[in-house]
Amino acid sequence: MAGMRPFRRRPRARHGGIGEPAVDPRTPWPERPAPEDPDAAAREFWRHWHDVLPELSAALGEDNPRAAETLLCDAVAAVHPDLQFSLERGTRSLYALVVSGREDPVLRPYTDAWKAAAPPDDAIWEFHDSVPPVPDPAGVTVNLGSHRIALGDVRVVAQVDAAEGVVDVAVHHPVFAELGEAERTAMTFLPLDAALGERLAGERLRRVETAVAPPQRTVTLGELRDLVLGLAGNVGEAH
Repeated sequence: MAGMRPFRRRPRARHGGIGEPAVDPRTPWPERPAPEDPDAAAREFWRHWHDVLPELSAALGEDNPRAAETLLCDAVAAVHPDLQFSLERGTRSLYALVVSGREDPVLRPYTDAWKAAAPPDDAIWEFHDSVPPVPDPAGVTVNLGSHRIALGDVRVVAQVDAAEGVVDVAVHHPVFAELGEAERTAMTFLPLDAALGERLAGERLRRVETAVAPPQRTVTLGELRDLVLGLAGNVGEAH
């Protein structure tokens, strides 16, 4: 097994897109200052959202998600430059807009303000301030290079610290032995976010280990979800 590591992660680094000029790796990226007022930044985002919504709907209707994302990139960065976002299929609505701070506590005031200022969910759009759980993670298959990885084959060793209300986990998939370290790391955390949602995982998972060899006494992702939701202090479902 790999060494234990904390679950909470910093935001991913940004990379230049196709056609952008090469950047000397010794040159630091210019830092975009964070707004001083999260509420004002959130209100400005939603003004922009309403302005571009017709174009956004048209791009998604034409199955052009890249054009749709382009309409929102600068607006999300203006809320805070370290936020990430994605446009997804919704669970209750047709589409979902997810804006995430990857559970960085520095970013929580910005995602909280963004969500508080959001319009109500409707038949077309739902809005999430963290990555939501997948209704049935066992039915998800992830394409990673030449591998098709079924999350239904993931098994987890879970050690509960009832006093602290947290769980330490080791995550295994039979394909781990064929993956490089970066791919194994990605496929360690992705199933946990899928099962629990980003926020509940960040709150309740203390340490995460990658198990390359098959461990003993494991649970499925669905059973892990039930276990975490059963911890004292949890009310309702994964969110």
